[in-house]
Amino acid sequence: MGLSEFLATQRAAQAAFLAALVRAPSDNPPGDMAAHAALTAQLLEGLGFTVERHAVPAALVAAQGMASATNLVVRAVFGPGPVIALNAHGDVVPPGAGWSVDPYGADVIDGWMYGRGAAVSKSDICTYAFALLALRQSGLPLAGTVELHITYDEETGGEIGPAWLLAEGITKPDYAVAAGFSYSVVTAHNGCLHLEVTVTGRSAHAAKPETGVDALAAATAILVRLYAERDRLRGEVSSIPGIGAPGLTVGLIKGGINTNVVPDEVVFRLDRRITPDEDAGAVEAGLRALIDAPDAAGAVITIRRVLLAAPLTPLPGAGRLADILCAEASAVFGETILTTGVPLYTDARHYAAAGVPIVLYGAGPRSIEAANAHRADERLPLADLYGATAVVARGLLRMLEE
Repeated sequence: MGLSEFLATQRAAQAAFLAALVRAPSDNPPGDMAAHAALTAQLLEGLGFTVERHAVPAALVAAQGMASATNLVVRAVFGPGPVIALNAHGDVVPPGAGWSVDPYGADVIDGWMYGRGAAVSKSDICTYAFALLALRQSGLPLAGTVELHITYDEETGGEIGPAWLLAEGITKPDYAVAAGFSYSVVTAHNGCLHLEVTVTGRSAHAAKPETGVDALAAATAILVRLYAERDRLRGEVSSIPGIGAPGLTVGLIKGGINTNVVPDEVVFRLDRRITPDEDAGAVEAGLRALIDAPDAAGAVITIRRVLLAAPLTPLPGAGRLADILCAEASAVFGETILTTGVPLYTDARHYAAAGVPIVLYGAGPRSIEAANAHRADERLPLADLYGATAVVARGLLRMLEE
């Protein structure tokens, strides 16, 4: 039985597998991931895989603001040859408000499965597991190894997921595929800089504001400069299709004591997307200089880096992997599938930083908007799950046959 024919017999089991993953909450924050990892390991063992459980030391977990994390590794050794890793993450952003269905219900409506993580990226835990199952069931002579890497900290940066597995020597792949999009093969993505800015003034009675130092006034001046910079960046469009222009968003802000008190402190966090065309160090230096201009009233500005994720650019060897997946996806979906970039940042950068050629491909959404990714009513067409699984299985077959 061919790979596609075998997978056609597994569709009900595959949908049930994904539903089980979606119905088990794995919100990050708060980041208590051990229970979901245990469930995923049991489901994988139910498919006949041997699952390695790699618990991350508690101190490292706490340093990432999480409660627990266990990375899962499955190794299918077919013979001497390249090692290909398939990485998907089981942690998800909290569901938030506005859902029309239970965010943990895994309801299927008109062929779409709804639920937090259905598209990003519990779907690709399912995609990769069943692609490997099809490869193993085929009995074909293959040269190489396929590994599943199921990690649980993508929403906090991947430092104790893929980065930790690679740094600890638990895995040394020759190629990798990370969770991605059914209708494109991603070869580049943005980086990201998160800064926390603390503006410290001095409180005073609102009846005598001149006796204090207004932290909010100083913060407002900084925000005016930042939003002007955001407007300027809209004209700096990347040369890579799909990437777009750099972005700048102030996502969190807090401060003040009471309505009748001059604010003594304001803290805000910003997100600066870094295109592959830019130098991350220069971006950070420029942004710090923009923020840390002298304040005439005497407020003190402190800047702390929270995250710096490097952009993804293709490594030698990634082109072959991309070409194979594009060809197989075009055949399975009946339309031309091309390579592109995306404005996101992902765990793929950790593999690239370790010198591993990597692309993004999986069952995930045709687009972020179509899937309602990271917002209410996240969803995935089950037809795309089945199609992407066939693409990955066929792509792996070609990589291990050649």
